[in-house]
Amino acid sequence: MGGCVSLQLSCDEALNQACCCLFGDGNYIHMLNANLEALEEATQELEETRADLLRRVAIEVQGWFSRVQDMESQVKDLLKAKSTETRSLCLFGYCSKTCISSYKYGKKVFKKLKEVKELLSKGVFEVVAEKAPVPKVGMQHIQTTVGLDFMVEKAWTSIMNGERKILGLYGMGGVGKTTLLARINNNFMNEFDVVIWVVVSKDLQIGSIQNQVIGRLRVDDEWEGEAEEKKASSIYKILKKKKFVLLLDDLWSEVDLNKIGVPPPTRANGSKIVFTTRSKEVCKDMKADDELKVECLSAEDAWELFRNRVGEVPLTRHQDIPSLARKVAEKCCGLPLALNVIGKTMASKENVHEWRHAIDVLNTSSHEFPGMEEKILSILKFSYDGLGDEHVKAGFLYCSLFPEDFEIDKEVLIDYWIGEGFINGNRDEDGSNNQGHAIIGSLVRAHLLVEIEMKMDLTEELTYKVKMHDVIREMALWIGSNFGKEEERLCAKSGTQLRCIPNDINWKVVRRISLMSNQIKEISCCPSECSNLSTVLLRNNKLKAISGEFFQFMRALVVLDLSENKDLHRLPNDISSLSSLQYLNLSSTGIRSLPVGLKGLGKLISLDLEYTRFLKNTYGVVSGLLNLQVLKVYGSPFYIDATLMEELRLLKQLKILTATVKDALVLESILGVERLARSVRYLHLEDMSAEVVILNTVAMSGLQRLDIWNCNISEIKIDWESKEREELHCTSSPGFKHLSSVLIDGLQGPKDLTWLLFTQNLRYLSVWNSESIEEIINREEGMSISNVYPHLSVPFGKLGSLDLRNLSELKSVCSEEILPNLRKFDVLACPKLLRAARGFFLWG
Repeated sequence: MGGCVSLQLSCDEALNQACCCLFGDGNYIHMLNANLEALEEATQELEETRADLLRRVAIEVQGWFSRVQDMESQVKDLLKAKSTETRSLCLFGYCSKTCISSYKYGKKVFKKLKEVKELLSKGVFEVVAEKAPVPKVGMQHIQTTVGLDFMVEKAWTSIMNGERKILGLYGMGGVGKTTLLARINNNFMNEFDVVIWVVVSKDLQIGSIQNQVIGRLRVDDEWEGEAEEKKASSIYKILKKKKFVLLLDDLWSEVDLNKIGVPPPTRANGSKIVFTTRSKEVCKDMKADDELKVECLSAEDAWELFRNRVGEVPLTRHQDIPSLARKVAEKCCGLPLALNVIGKTMASKENVHEWRHAIDVLNTSSHEFPGMEEKILSILKFSYDGLGDEHVKAGFLYCSLFPEDFEIDKEVLIDYWIGEGFINGNRDEDGSNNQGHAIIGSLVRAHLLVEIEMKMDLTEELTYKVKMHDVIREMALWIGSNFGKEEERLCAKSGTQLRCIPNDINWKVVRRISLMSNQIKEISCCPSECSNLSTVLLRNNKLKAISGEFFQFMRALVVLDLSENKDLHRLPNDISSLSSLQYLNLSSTGIRSLPVGLKGLGKLISLDLEYTRFLKNTYGVVSGLLNLQVLKVYGSPFYIDATLMEELRLLKQLKILTATVKDALVLESILGVERLARSVRYLHLEDMSAEVVILNTVAMSGLQRLDIWNCNISEIKIDWESKEREELHCTSSPGFKHLSSVLIDGLQGPKDLTWLLFTQNLRYLSVWNSESIEEIINREEGMSISNVYPHLSVPFGKLGSLDLRNLSELKSVCSEEILPNLRKFDVLACPKLLRAARGFFLWG
């Protein structure tokens, strides 16, 4: 009858069997599923153990292997009936439709399980077995990344290039170098025998690095007490037989791989080394075959990362929050560290008022933002601590005086530093201070400053600038407020829309103050306790008047910048109170005359009067500044005439001069005074009439920019002989070594400008408004020059920008068909010029 089973047993036997099935030790039916699972798991473990032991086993265990093989066969036969026997189970597994068959089958499974476990226990052979080897790759835990895919691909391509052995990943702190390295680490599968991840401490302890390396190579702990030399030997013996990858995270200086015991990666062994660092110099020291800079995120990637960290729910709590969130994200300037920390903080903000408050804090005192100090600024501070030299540190902190995103002219910054005494005032033949440029270079390579690409527009001079990342600037301000000496305190209130000097400045303590880029119109306050003040930056305000009392007690002031105050027409005579002043910048102001009190500034070494378009010649003032090394009057009506020429002769320390000259005889006089001619950096010739003008490349060896405006000059000649005409100077390079910009406007007379062949380092050329110029380089004259100086045979080899306008007779530029470095070309109203093609100019 359906489902019934016939049993040929006595009542006692049936009762005993039932009890065993349901309640006794032989409960094989109820335990069938569990025992089957356990049997399969144990057998799988048995097979894995066998596979592991096969690699390391000795002859005496071969019999054990045979028994395992027999056992595997028996278990397979037993498992063939698995599906049939399990389908017959009923009463929640406590009984079976085929009770006797299930009982017998379950008993066999139970016995076989005991045999497998017994055989498994005998598979531990202490004599020959070793601990399981470490995996090839130790996976690094990382959060979901944004904007790194391209860099991962680029780095991976470099790593897998057979010619490259060492890859350096460099970038500023918090930019995501470690995350990138982790992505690379997790990308490895079977390409290498072992991938070793090492975190390098800032103090670079060899023993710590060795321990991390050995920890990936050996599972025993016997090496922990070994000396560094023995560890190095152990590492070398293991790695020389392997194709390895060594990942070194956060290098601050060169790592001696020999001391660690790492064999050098070669093309033969196929091994690789990848490291991260904040300093590009470390890439050179480590002899990296390839260097990749890790940049901050783009605006959209930064917003995506920030949104991910905040989460979608907080962004939907108020209709204004998404736009406020974008503003908060923008304050992070693409720095992943800041985006992560600030994003996580903002995830808990409940209402729109908290978001608005966050923006206020980030705009005014961002170091007070939750998590900013301990999680962002303190990490970035390691880069500052690594600078070492106190003058370099001071120079870096000085850069925080400039507003956010301000492009700092390198030469202006160096002038400030010279005034402050951070560096010496020595200058090269081109007027450069090598020490200052070396410090700027070190700050750029440490990613504490960012180099700005050179501008070459007509409205922009050829300048070389740097800027600070906003978060780095906040770090500098934080350090200056919390870690600097009290007498070195900074006060930076630049670009904050101030309309007057704030009342909360502690003049007694502050050493350097910046009120740049504000709306201050008048200064009438008199800080009576400011004897420690050394720098005051008031550049780019709305100043109309400055009270003489303001300078009364600033006895220690060495740097005063009043530039770009176009409504500032006069200075008080009390400026003479600034007895220590070394740097004074009045450029681009509306000043009309120099105060007599200026003559009292006996320590002044730099005076900038460029673009003071209303300044009248003030004779007698300059001659009193006998220590002057830098005088800039380019772009002002304060031109050099015979009278001023006599005053300039008295300035024995003059190293840099930018000036306007209107008389050919005065120009000849300048060239006749070797010390004075050598100091000329910018020369503006205007309203000059002469048959011939001679420019001497030896005398004006430091010339960087030349303007010729509204002049009537029949011929311009180049002279490269010495003053005494006894010998040829610079026979290998007779031209202007530093001249990079030439602007010609309204020049009448010459038919060509072949003398430009001697500007072999020219980067910007503008020629406008001439009715006489027919060609820039005359072919015959050019060939005669290149026959003597073959390296001048290719004109304009470095020219990046060419601007030609309103040249009615211009027919050709030169015989060359291509300008190798030309990036920008503008031509307007030059009807006889033949043709332009593919972004370069072609000449027939």
